Amino acid sequence: MTNYLTRIVLLLFFLSSTVLGEDLNVLTEKQREQSNYYKHLQAQAYELLNTRQGNLATLTTPKAIKEYQEGLRSKFVEALGGFPKRTDLNAKIVKRTELKEYTIENIIFESQPNHHVTGNLYLPHGDGPFPVVVVSSGHSRTAKLADYNQRFGMRMATLGIASFVCDPIGQGERSQVITPEVTPLHSGTTTEHFLMGVSSILVGRNTATYMIWDAMRAIDYVCTRDDIDSSRIGYTGCSGGGTLTSYVMSLDPRVTCAAPACYLTTFQKLIETRGPQDSEQNIFGQLAFGMDHPDYVIMRAPRPTLITSTTGDYFDIKGAWENYRQAKRVYGVLGYPHQVDMVEVEGTHGVKPQSLATIGYWMQRWLLDKDANVPIRDFDQNLQELSVLNCTEKGQVLSLENEKSVFDLNADIARQLSKNRRETNGNGSDEDLRKKISKLAGIRSPEKIPVPRMEDIARVHRDEYHIDKLVLHTDSKIPLPGLTFHPKIPQESAYLYLTDEGKTGDGEPQGPIEDLVNDGYAVVTLDMRGQGETSTAIRDDLLGDWKLFYLAYLQGQSLVGPRAEDAISGAKFIANYALPTDKKREVHLVGVGQAGIVALHAAAVHPNLFATVTIKNAPRSWTNIVGDQNAQGQLDSIVHGALQVYDLPDLVRLAGGSDKVKFETTKD
Repeated sequence: MTNYLTRIVLLLFFLSSTVLGEDLNVLTEKQREQSNYYKHLQAQAYELLNTRQGNLATLTTPKAIKEYQEGLRSKFVEALGGFPKRTDLNAKIVKRTELKEYTIENIIFESQPNHHVTGNLYLPHGDGPFPVVVVSSGHSRTAKLADYNQRFGMRMATLGIASFVCDPIGQGERSQVITPEVTPLHSGTTTEHFLMGVSSILVGRNTATYMIWDAMRAIDYVCTRDDIDSSRIGYTGCSGGGTLTSYVMSLDPRVTCAAPACYLTTFQKLIETRGPQDSEQNIFGQLAFGMDHPDYVIMRAPRPTLITSTTGDYFDIKGAWENYRQAKRVYGVLGYPHQVDMVEVEGTHGVKPQSLATIGYWMQRWLLDKDANVPIRDFDQNLQELSVLNCTEKGQVLSLENEKSVFDLNADIARQLSKNRRETNGNGSDEDLRKKISKLAGIRSPEKIPVPRMEDIARVHRDEYHIDKLVLHTDSKIPLPGLTFHPKIPQESAYLYLTDEGKTGDGEPQGPIEDLVNDGYAVVTLDMRGQGETSTAIRDDLLGDWKLFYLAYLQGQSLVGPRAEDAISGAKFIANYALPTDKKREVHLVGVGQAGIVALHAAAVHPNLFATVTIKNAPRSWTNIVGDQNAQGQLDSIVHGALQVYDLPDLVRLAGGSDKVKFETTKD
């Protein structure tokens, strides 16, 4: 038995070495640099940002500024998919903790029916009514329990200002993906946010949609209390909390003064450095409709706003200062230059004692009309445990009876959209639906996608066949590196084979492509845009190629659309190669993994191009994914708002139905 296993291991090593020893790269290093799709999208983003700068220069009068503000707010809300209807908060004070200088109330309310928000209200002693600061936590599991959030609540209460510190979704008591033991499944909060992003994007929303709405409902709640002065409301948060502060302060006029911390920069600097960040920090099409980071401040001008940043923040401080300069000019035109300011604190990303003191000063200044120093004060001895601050018995809202997660809320929307589609699509033609799908996904009509020019590069020999390296030159400015697996005596028809790994996926000896070659078929594989030699990113098994996806998303684009065009280009090359113009070769299409979604789009838009379509290890319905809390690797193959127009079964029908389109599931 031992000798047998040894022989198997040696054989596998030999095969892997053979594959690894093959040079299947097609492009030169310089060509790979020039063909990188992420850098291509970067260049497009910079052009959009330059256009915005031109629009900003026209803001020379209060009237022009007002029109600019209103236009951006409208587009912002539209990109978020709108907000739910206001329903009863059903707020409860679960617990009160009386301390020497202040009181802490544990609050729970429903931002939507059966969707709860948890928070701690720090109240000064006395009758009030008190001004209040609503606080959104940064990305952390502890959320409202985090020491800096507690310290801020204590600090405000000792100044005579109430503070409502809330758990955003995916954090604190509001994890949306939990184990049977009622603990968070994922260690990172941003992982939950990304998964909620997949669910939300398909129905035309965003993780941010839910976060913003929860925050607005928190403001609704404090406005219901007799001991709170609803005319004096502040808002702050750091990092992810700074993101949410930026959104809420730009959209909700009830926010008197705001202090977003460790977030605001410019997209120019962000893209140059770390690239797109967490799911809720990317709004669909915002670069295309002209919204940059400074606009979160500009949209609320001239209401008081403090930008706080750190010298070593990965949200680049040079961008923060540019943000401030742009906002300062607009505030100046309105006659209130003193109502926007910026502070720079020494250190890396995160809340510093100086930040808390400065934000405290800002809130005191505008909520209490008191221009006095706020000293840094140590509250360590008063930090509370979760047993004191938790609002639920088991420490998670999903333990509550009939609680709905974001996934559940999106699933409700998806079911309603499914009903709407049956009515809408049933009254239109297939061609009308194809046009709608093409527009939404960003796919040109087939006649506008030319037959690519093929450049033959080199040949690699295997025992029973050879592999030709090639480049397909399309009109996209991104060359498509490819491989053609040639049997000794090929059949007339051929295969286009697409995988998540690009041209080398499934191409190993004794692999699926070799099986087709052994049956006499030539097989063409491609690096579609952002794959293989046209990519710098490594695809994450859970999240997909999320940086590439979100850079396209910010511009109102999907990855599916351009890649579907690449698939159509590849198929046209196969159909026309070395044949008279009046003849076409039969093309069989295979899509593996998320590339299967691309293949379905290509086949639905151009059904006459493909003889058969085989989809391996890919989902059959997006509607089912919406409610899946652990959808793996789906992000880079979804289309914003797709379920408003179509689902994957619609693509199957448009591609030729079940007689032509086959789904297969294989084991790893």
